[in-house]
Order: sequence, then C-alpha cells, then structure tokens
Amino acid sequence: MKIQLKDITMRFDHTTAVDHLNVTIEEGKLVSLLGPSGCGKSTTLYMLAGLYRPSEGELYFGERLVNKIEPENREIGMVFQNYALYPHLTVLKNIMFPLKMAKVPKKEAEARAKEMAALVQIDHLLDRKPSQLSGGQQQRVAIARALVKKPKLLLLDEPLSNLDARLRLEMREEIRRIQQEVGITTIFVTHDQEEAMSISDHVLLMKDGRMQQYSAPQDMYDYPKNKFVAQFLGNPPINIFPAKLSDDLQTIVLQDTRETLQLEAPISDPAAMNGDYELGIRPEDFYIETDSVKAGLKVETIRVERIGRDNLLNAKLGQINLRAIISPDVKINKGDMITLGIRPGRARLFDSSSGHNLLH
Repeated sequence: MKIQLKDITMRFDHTTAVDHLNVTIEEGKLVSLLGPSGCGKSTTLYMLAGLYRPSEGELYFGERLVNKIEPENREIGMVFQNYALYPHLTVLKNIMFPLKMAKVPKKEAEARAKEMAALVQIDHLLDRKPSQLSGGQQQRVAIARALVKKPKLLLLDEPLSNLDARLRLEMREEIRRIQQEVGITTIFVTHDQEEAMSISDHVLLMKDGRMQQYSAPQDMYDYPKNKFVAQFLGNPPINIFPAKLSDDLQTIVLQDTRETLQLEAPISDPAAMNGDYELGIRPEDFYIETDSVKAGLKVETIRVERIGRDNLLNAKLGQINLRAIISPDVKINKGDMITLGIRPGRARLFDSSSGHNLLH
C-alpha cells in the first residue's frame, strides 16, 4: 500500500512535534524514520497508526484519506518496543488473538497463526508462554501477531532497542527477510543510524519535527543535503573545518591553518566568495599522501587506535583535531608529521548560516 503524508503537522499545546511533513512511501518498501530523541519520528508513526490525529495536513493510504479513520479500520499491524505479549497465553494463542477479536473461525485462525509462526521461524515454540522465550523470540511472536491479520502496512516502533547488540544484528536481518518475503509496506522507527542504514529502502531523517532528507541510505550518507545530515550519519563522525572560498571560487582555504584544497569544479554562485563555510570530510575519505609534490593536509599524529580491520588516526591540523581511518599496514607513531590526501569528490562544503551543502 502506498502511503502519502501531505503537509502533516502535529501540535501539542504550544509545541509542534511534526512540522509540515511531505513524504510519499511507495508500496512494498521498508522506510526507516530516523533521528535524535524528540525529533518527531514516533509521533509520525502514531499518526500513521491512528493513535494521534494530525493537527493539519492529509494522510493517505493508497487513495483513501485516513485522517479520521480509527486504528482498527486502517489495515495496519504494529509491533511495539516492549512487544506487549499476553503473559498468560501461549505463543500460538498470542498470535491468534487478533483473529479471535475479528471473529475468524478457530480452525482458520489456528492455521493462519501457524503459517505466520513458520514465517518468523518460531513454529517449534507454539506451546510456550512469553516468559519462557528469549527477547528475540518474543519479538518474533509480536511480528507474527502483527502480520497474521494480513495488514497492508506494518509499523515497527523501535522494536530492537531492548535487545543486546548481537541479537539486534540478527533480528534486523530477520525483519528485512520477513518484510521482503511478505512484500508489505513497512515503517520502522529507530534512533540507531546503523539499523536504519542496513535494512531500509529509504531513510527519512528528521530533526525538530522537520524532514532533513529522504533518500536511499547510501545516497544520504554520500550526498548529505546539509550539515546536520552529514554529522548525524557516520561513526566515527565527519570532520568539520571552518573555511573560506578564494576569489576563484574553487579554492577552499581552511581558517587558522591556511591550508588549501582545490575543488573539482568552482562554486557557481559568485556571492559565495564572501560567505563563511565549513568543510566536511569523512574519516574514511582521507588517505596517506606519500608523493611530496601533491597537495594535502599536513597534520601531527596524536594517537593511533586499532578498530577492527582498520586504524583510527587522531591528529591535529593547526588547533583543530581530526580523525582519519587508515590501513593498519601503515606504521605511524605519536608525534609523526604526515600528509593526508582527500579522495576525489569526497569533500563537502556547508554554508555556516543555513548548513546547506554546496557540493551536493
């Protein structure tokens, strides 16, 4: 089912939780609502679920306007953060419960519940109670219960936050497998960028109730529309340097250090020469420049840390600290002076006032 949010706004007294949100979610896609606490992502989910009624705007499921449609009539399935399973019922009866409420004949309800249990790979646990299950197994029960009604929209409200790191990884892969197998439009709320980036067709990144960017995960990472998007995504985070543009609108001058960087093409707006900017470079977009003829940033090594298969270089550029990911094969010690090159096309230039990315 295709979902459209047109100028959706949600106010609570004098607080605007969601501010004129315009998004189209295509049928069968998994979209993550991502952002820091208080950004409006859960409020958006609750409006989709019918738990909140928008203050302004129109919400469409397919061609149907659903602003005033009650939750039970929206053809949705929802999985909450705490799973909300009935402790006194078996797994089978928990999954069957929505069908019982809908007065589906018992034999048909049991068959459909067993089908969903097999889909989420818990058909061997049907006689157990929730207290006898692990967190991951409880989540599978909750997903099966949400899907057993054959909804057209699946809503997931931070479903992985109560699981440990290893189980979160396993379950996000399972959620993606189940979603693709069923082919259901799915909206997944999370504050974890790694979760959103790993399983989504598209990510909607929000801040202060407003959409910052809506795009495929890799596009959002590689081509952030503004400084907030660039800084929210990535671990270690993007490096930010105060900068100016030279008269040619193609040379970036880093403030304080006087280091320069040549853009592949000049900025098109002549007024840009007088602006204040910030240069953004992700740690993985640096490399060790060994050719003394080529330009680069001359830095002093502060510390080198091993992070899995790579080394994280902490260095100082003038008075500015930066991070670079480098190969562990390169031997660098504290106090070494080295030159860091920047991979072609990987620099980002943000307007200091608006945060807009001029090199998008």
